[in-house]
Amino acid sequence: MGRTNEFFQRICTEVGKQVVGQEEPIRLIVAALLAEGHVLLEDVPGTGKTTLAKALAQTFEARFNRVQATPDLLPQDLLGGLVYQPQTGEFTLRKGPIFTQFLLFDEINRSTPRTASALLEAMAEGQVSLDGLTEKLDYPFFVIATQNPIESQGVFPLPEAQLDRFLVKVRLGYPDREQEARILRRFRSDKAGEQPAAVITSELLATCRQECRQVKLSSDVEAYLLDIVRATREQEAFLFGASPRASLALLAIAQAFAWLDGRDFVTPDDVKQGVVPVFAHRVQLTPESRARGTTEENALTDLLERIPVPSELELKA
Repeated sequence: MGRTNEFFQRICTEVGKQVVGQEEPIRLIVAALLAEGHVLLEDVPGTGKTTLAKALAQTFEARFNRVQATPDLLPQDLLGGLVYQPQTGEFTLRKGPIFTQFLLFDEINRSTPRTASALLEAMAEGQVSLDGLTEKLDYPFFVIATQNPIESQGVFPLPEAQLDRFLVKVRLGYPDREQEARILRRFRSDKAGEQPAAVITSELLATCRQECRQVKLSSDVEAYLLDIVRATREQEAFLFGASPRASLALLAIAQAFAWLDGRDFVTPDDVKQGVVPVFAHRVQLTPESRARGTTEENALTDLLERIPVPSELELKA
């Protein structure tokens, strides 16, 4: 666990060359990467979603591709296809932009469901199937998809199966006054064009991921995690609760939070931190809850307040 702080601080320092503030979203995205998941980055235009994703990609010694989603983007534009070679009489694979290690899929909800679903196999299995040919993707394969939640023209809501493949949904929010002043000053200075340096290798990432998987989960914290999951299925605010895959996702992100804090065990706070970003895009509210103006985030926050948290004495017992 000795390299934990150094790992995170190096990333934050380099991302900070392009992005002001946003420490918590950066920590959440890094935790998702450590937990071997993918990220849905959602917020209004102009809050720095694409800038943050690109800056994070530059901190890794990995190949990076960006895909700009449009309604006429086809699955083959993303995946590639087989091309006939007259000289040899054989078909060869023309690889699309998905054959990378760090993929930024910008404005994913502007692509049709058919194209968006072309990501499913790659995100779940780390491979792509084309015309009967299965091609493995390089390690690591990490997707950050951005979407604008406020537009309704020319957008397609992501299907539940697609949403479920994203480990977390992250919102950036607006900067505070001081952060926005720093943005303005940086834009006017020579530092505006400073690029993040690659500081993390694939080998180091693999080692960190292995350490995350070894973070311990006590029986009391496991019971607390299960109480939260069961409550999403039983409370009347929710039409559909969290699935077993969501339970595994919550455990993985809690282990990553613990590792980033330099611990080899999960605490109830690690679990609580992960509930909203892991569950908010997976659960569904009842029509009555929506009519009252309740959001998934609010319903999950209320749920957490009702579930007893294991005390420090119980955890040490």
